Amino acid sequence: MASSSKPKRIHDVFLSFRGTNVRNNFLGHLYKALNQNGISTFVDSEELRKGDQISPALMKAIKQSCVAIIIFSEDYASSQWCLEELAKLMECKEQKDLIVLPVFYKVDPRAVRGGRESYGRALTKHESKFGKNSEKVKIWKKALLDAGSLSGDESKLIQRIVNDISTHLDRTPLHIAKHPVGIDTQVIKLKSMLNVDSDDDVVMVGLWGPGGIGKTTLAKALYNATFRQFEGSCFLANVRETSKGRMGLVTLQEKLLKDILSLQQRLEVSNVDEGINIIHHRLCCKKVLIILDDVDDLHQLNALAGEDKWFGNGSRIIITARDRRMLTSPGIDLHHVYEVEVLNDSEARELLSSHAFPIYQKLEMRINLVDSVLNHARGLPLALEVLGSFLRGRRECEWESTLKKLSRIPHKSINDVLKISYDGLEDNEREIFLHIVCLFKGKDSEYIKKVLDSCDFEATIGLEILIERSLISIDWYGFLRVHDLIQAMGIEIVNQDCRDDPRRRSRLWLYDDVVDVLSHDMGNCAVKAIVLELPNPTNMCISPDAFTKMRRLRLLILRNVHNSFQGPICLPDEHFLSKLTTYVRNIFTCSKMSI
Repeated sequence: MASSSKPKRIHDVFLSFRGTNVRNNFLGHLYKALNQNGISTFVDSEELRKGDQISPALMKAIKQSCVAIIIFSEDYASSQWCLEELAKLMECKEQKDLIVLPVFYKVDPRAVRGGRESYGRALTKHESKFGKNSEKVKIWKKALLDAGSLSGDESKLIQRIVNDISTHLDRTPLHIAKHPVGIDTQVIKLKSMLNVDSDDDVVMVGLWGPGGIGKTTLAKALYNATFRQFEGSCFLANVRETSKGRMGLVTLQEKLLKDILSLQQRLEVSNVDEGINIIHHRLCCKKVLIILDDVDDLHQLNALAGEDKWFGNGSRIIITARDRRMLTSPGIDLHHVYEVEVLNDSEARELLSSHAFPIYQKLEMRINLVDSVLNHARGLPLALEVLGSFLRGRRECEWESTLKKLSRIPHKSINDVLKISYDGLEDNEREIFLHIVCLFKGKDSEYIKKVLDSCDFEATIGLEILIERSLISIDWYGFLRVHDLIQAMGIEIVNQDCRDDPRRRSRLWLYDDVVDVLSHDMGNCAVKAIVLELPNPTNMCISPDAFTKMRRLRLLILRNVHNSFQGPICLPDEHFLSKLTTYVRNIFTCSKMSI
């Protein structure tokens, strides 16, 4: 599904009123003050008010406005046309698409709510025209009751109204994405999870997934769909990066307070502990929406949204993270952790096409080339956007060349985003991750645990951490799964040790590389693991001294390898042999290993 179907906001304010007296006095001053403050305001003309029904032009203006000001004057209710407009405005308010502010101009709000005085006389006339039980009149009465019950500015001081409007308009929607494909359906699911209409308690929701999958984009769309239902809101982007500085968390605390409290200047916070107390004290009675984007440390959560009692009932806290533990540790209900998924085939094709093929440019491309790019991206939005933009306007030969390059070297912009998750790992988990992506993708997880444990890795906790970081997964059948681009990122880390010399790399798994290293005595070698599992018995000449300089080798798996060299194979020493885990299958020549 493509971008949201909601109408584009063109007007900041829609003014609803009755009578030339209001137009030439109060309304004129208000309109001028709003425009002077850069607030786009719609005032209808007499031509648009002909007939008894709202014209399509006015309906469109209402839907394209952020705020409606209803000026209740003495004869407002005498106009059937105004009451129709009022009913429509209140309907838009109920649909969460419009903010409605009443202004009571020389009338008592109780008269508007209860149908008294001039409002009572006007409604009686309408009943005599349409019938006492008319559904139309009932709708008008309810609209007057609801609108009259809103908190309105009864003052004639124009500047107070302007300031009030400016406060609402300062809370503007966020830019989501140029082509927000696949967003709307997920927002619907998350709105149901948030249950924003309930004010019973504070709800925390987590969005979890690997880098580039669209967590931030989805969080922005969810923010735009709900933020006007809260007393205050704040979207804290790039929490991980911003919190790195000396005053990083303090800066985030100050922004949180400024945005939610609509302060003209930052509220100065001396340190994190003081910030925690201020947030709790100032926001504990406010219904707020807070989004913490890209959290990677519990200290960040503890400083910004440590406990639900910091915020008023009805508040919603949304956290995006690559690490699932960031979402379960603060006490988020497991049912409120949403795993963001890759795009399906049709969505992926739509997103790639949106970026790669401009509407104004007629460019035909072979279907197999487009399919190859889609297969490479595997539904990851970041990859589809980056590759689509890169290939935009390029010829078929350039697409082919790009795909060949990507088969060897990942795209840097994509790789840099994915590698952030790897960079946050400790040594044990880094080694396990590189073993999996280079040597064991698609293998049985229990088998891999045994192999890794025999290599002195802590496999049980290591695999769990990699799953929490969205780097690997285990399917229903117990097999290890890794997204192709995450695997490419890990392989690139290994290849960067030395792209042209396999003996300087930590892991070998390709036939040519293994042959190159094992068929020669190549001097000191950095190889830690060799895994070569061939589909059919294959002859290989292993040098008798191939292993003598492999002092870092801890894992050797050779399956269907026939050593054609007749003679002993030498290993460095007993200490080396005690640490080497050897899995050799179907070595048809029983070569001796000597120390």
